[in-house]
Amino acid sequence: MRIMVIGGKGQLGSDCTQVLKRKNDVISLDLEDVDIALFSDIEKKIADFLPDIIINCAAYTHVDNCETERELAWAVNVKGAENLAVCVQKYGGRLVHISTDYVFNGRKKIPKPYVEDDELNPLSYYGITKLEGERLVRESTDRHIILRTAWMYGVNGHNFLKTMLKMALKNPKNEIKVVRDQYGSPTWSHRLALQITKMIDKNCQGTYHASAEGYCSWYELAKYFLAKMGVPHAVVPCSSAEYSSPAKRPQNSILENRRLKRMDINIMAPWQDDLDRFIAGFREQLINEARA
Repeated sequence: MRIMVIGGKGQLGSDCTQVLKRKNDVISLDLEDVDIALFSDIEKKIADFLPDIIINCAAYTHVDNCETERELAWAVNVKGAENLAVCVQKYGGRLVHISTDYVFNGRKKIPKPYVEDDELNPLSYYGITKLEGERLVRESTDRHIILRTAWMYGVNGHNFLKTMLKMALKNPKNEIKVVRDQYGSPTWSHRLALQITKMIDKNCQGTYHASAEGYCSWYELAKYFLAKMGVPHAVVPCSSAEYSSPAKRPQNSILENRRLKRMDINIMAPWQDDLDRFIAGFREQLINEARA
C-alpha cells in the first residue's frame, strides 16, 4: 500500500512511519513539507502520491496555548482535518484521523471509562477544535477512521515523561508537584502505531478508542516512571486546583477500547507493561536526551 503520514516527525507519526514502512510504500510529511491548512498545498501532495491511506498525526496540541492562539489551533486541528478528508473523498483512499480524550468533559466518576458514543462536551478550546475536526472529517468522507487516544508518550517529541525526567535529573532534591486527581491511561505511541496497522489491515471504518489498558493519576505515573528509570526524585502529589493553567483539563481521561474489543482486534496492552518495555528499550537514550 501507499501510505502518507502527516506529522511524521512527532511521537506517533514517527512510530507509524517506522512500523508501516516495513511492508508499504510510505511517505512522511511534516511542517516543513506541507501546510495542511492550505488546501492547494496538501491537495498537490496527495494528487502526486495518490495514497491508499493517509494517517493524520498532525495537530496543534499545546493545550494552554490554544486558549490564546486560537486561529492557529483552528487552522491545524479543524481546517487541516477537513482538507485531508475532502482530498480523500476526491482522490480515493482512506483517512486515519487521530483525536483525543479532550472531546469529553471528564466528569464521569472515576474509574468509569468513556466509550465511543458518549456525549461530547469539551472543556477547552483545544478540545473544541478537535471535536470540530472530527465532525468535518465525518461530513467530508465516509472513508475514515477517527481514533481517539490519550496520555501519549514515545521516544520522539515532547511528553510528560520526558519533562519529569529532565526535572528530576536537574536536581533530584527539588520538589516536583504532580496532580493526583486527574486520571488516564498512559499510551505508548509505538503500541498505538501497531494498533493502527491492524485497523488498516481489517478495513476498519468509523470512530474508535485506542489507549492502554488500566489507568493511573499523573502523580502515580511520574512516581512509577522515575522509579523504574532508577532516577532519584522528590515527586509529591498536589490537586489540580493547586496547578493553575489557562485551559481546563478533564479529570477523567480513561478511554475504553470498546469497538476494538467487540471486533476482537484490540492489541493495546496494560500501561505498566508497555512503559516497562519502553524503558527497557530507550532508558539510556532518554537519560542522555534529558541531560543535553
